[in-house]
Amino acid sequence: MIKTDDTVLLPSYPESDHPVFSPLLEDCAFLLDIDGTLLDLAPTPSEVVVPPELPEVLSELHMRTDGALALVSGRSLADIDHIFRPMLLPAVGGHGAEMRLSVDSEADAVRAPPMDKDLKKRFVAIASLDPRIIVEDKGYSIALHYRKAPNFERAIYDAVSAIRADLPEAPIDVLPGKAVCEIKNAGISKATGVQELLKHEPFNVRRPIFIGDDVTDESVFAIMPDLKGVSFSVGRHAHGVDGYFSGPTDVRRWLASLVDSSMTI
Repeated sequence: MIKTDDTVLLPSYPESDHPVFSPLLEDCAFLLDIDGTLLDLAPTPSEVVVPPELPEVLSELHMRTDGALALVSGRSLADIDHIFRPMLLPAVGGHGAEMRLSVDSEADAVRAPPMDKDLKKRFVAIASLDPRIIVEDKGYSIALHYRKAPNFERAIYDAVSAIRADLPEAPIDVLPGKAVCEIKNAGISKATGVQELLKHEPFNVRRPIFIGDDVTDESVFAIMPDLKGVSFSVGRHAHGVDGYFSGPTDVRRWLASLVDSSMTI
């Protein structure tokens, strides 16, 4: 293990175990992706399962960090709340398009304008390639889930590329994910959402710890060094991270250990 100048232990890189890292909860802010990080992936977004012990662990960490725990997801805030109901947590939703700073604050859902209706219709029409392709309309973005139709991945991205070529001035970004292609308004990302979140109490006086698994999380991995933060990837050793977890089970186990353990650094 490595000890940094400000006395936070960074992890070694075990091949099949979670990172050895025991932060002081009163010094840290936890920023946690959901799908593929906290929760195991499912055939469709609506089929994810929240393990019964996870809400208690998250609630305890939220309390012990004085509210400095936030979910950071491509899902909308409404979808996040539906999954974890009745628990509410601070959150960055829609890849930075929405934000809730605390459980008592109103959600800010105006960070990104709605996607142009005609443009949205063109992307939604791509789902006609196969009935197993699921369309998720988030207002400011469209996600095409093809986990049940993996052989259509190339056709989906080809169709998206054709639309972009036809409308080169359209202010959109394409986010490739795990069996999902998401098209969103340009200028927002999980990184911009995290940067905004960290300007506010109680996050702004703490060291951020970010955990994510997907390509869309790489923008946050990239900014963690500038924020004096620590980042972990899940399922792979992503570029620039401080360590990695084998899968969501290990992430959940590690978070539970922070609640249960009396270890300090």
